[in-house]
Amino acid sequence: MIDLHCHLLPGVDDGAQSVSEAVALAQMAVADGIEHMVLTPHLHPGRYDNSLLGLQPHFDAFKVALKEQNIPLSLSLACEVRLSAEVLQLAVANELPFIGEWNGYHVLLLELPHSHIPPGSDKLVKWLLARNIIPMIAHPERNKDIVHNLDKVLPFVDLGCLFQVTAMSVTGEFGVPAHQRAHEMLENNWVTVIATDAHNRQHRPPVLSKARHLIEQMYGADRAVSLFSGNPSDIVFHASPEKV
Repeated sequence: MIDLHCHLLPGVDDGAQSVSEAVALAQMAVADGIEHMVLTPHLHPGRYDNSLLGLQPHFDAFKVALKEQNIPLSLSLACEVRLSAEVLQLAVANELPFIGEWNGYHVLLLELPHSHIPPGSDKLVKWLLARNIIPMIAHPERNKDIVHNLDKVLPFVDLGCLFQVTAMSVTGEFGVPAHQRAHEMLENNWVTVIATDAHNRQHRPPVLSKARHLIEQMYGADRAVSLFSGNPSDIVFHASPEKV
């Protein structure tokens, strides 16, 4: 399996806080059957002022740590980018961190605020699409506007956005509303990939297998392959990610 959204890179956001914790999370991921992870620290202007250039030394050090521990996990580096005006500046400067490619578009993991969908979000998406950048909306099933009204996601569906649903939403571990919205999106065939959004071992672990088994039972084996391996592989390996 391939995980396109996780916070394992240590000491750069609200995910793993130390190399030892990050290594333990990587071990959990491998034990769960995950072979490749895209490390996606928050890029949230004013809160987590990350950039690919600034993150690269942390990424290189983490790869060395995994090699030293003989952990067979390949990695690539991107970011989970908060929707903000700064996205426009980053795009113009060619500094947006992409997780891969999809049908010739660069794929941007784009996070909406948890509380709402900002007015004009659809215009930002159109602006990005015009520049050959397709947003993959991170965990839409947990956005409060979408939780309250599934129709709020329709403008993003109509624009052709990709969608990443979180494994713990699929299994119900993020509560009933997120569980319900995740499965409504699955039933409508809107979900592109399922990822862990892992932050820690206790409450948000790097586990995909539970969600995969549930998807197999409810939607069939072919669907599970697409969501956990096929689509993620198509996205990541078009970008020729750097491996451990």
